[in-house]
Amino acid sequence: MNDTTVLIADDQPMVRLGTTVVVGRAPGLRVVGEAATGRTAVEAATALRPDVVLMDIRMPDVDGVEATRRIVETLPEVRVLALTTFDLDEYAFGVLHAGASGFLAKDCTAEELVSAIRTVAAGEAVTSPRVTSALIALHRHRFAELVPTGDAAASLTTREREILRRVGHGLSNAEIAHELYLAESTVKTHLSHVLAKLGVRDRVQAAIWVHHHGAV
Repeated sequence: MNDTTVLIADDQPMVRLGTTVVVGRAPGLRVVGEAATGRTAVEAATALRPDVVLMDIRMPDVDGVEATRRIVETLPEVRVLALTTFDLDEYAFGVLHAGASGFLAKDCTAEELVSAIRTVAAGEAVTSPRVTSALIALHRHRFAELVPTGDAAASLTTREREILRRVGHGLSNAEIAHELYLAESTVKTHLSHVLAKLGVRDRVQAAIWVHHHGAV
């Protein structure tokens, strides 16, 4: 099996160094490049075609949101995992709109980072419940009890609405299963139906749908 290749984009040299060490020590992961600006991140991604780009949201030259948009538009096979500091959580939805497959707080543990890279590389999505909670707090006036609108939402079952609401809160499949007294495999099946009905690619895009419709 080939290693998962990773490009690290951050304007702080020490952060890049530390992240390189963490990723490089993880079995099956390999750092193939670094970038210190958003523009060079796009250029490096184009040249190296990594499996995953770790993207700092606040970058000089071109910010992480725009860099993510450019990478996803031109390299749809490349997955972007955004990193945000807690006081920058207002940017998280921006980077998800731009096509990132998820985001983590920059003070996450090494184990959380490695797990997130592997999850994103496998085609799944990652969100940080802490940052998701902060986003909901920031936009509290936009959220209400889940009342889906539109033809797609009308096709959701009651159980699917319950799961979608919890996805909007940033809960994992395991956490949803615990709350609803379901098997995790059952939650995964329901969620796949939700994604298909809403026409979104993953749980991050589903969370964005919830955000847009004020449906948390």
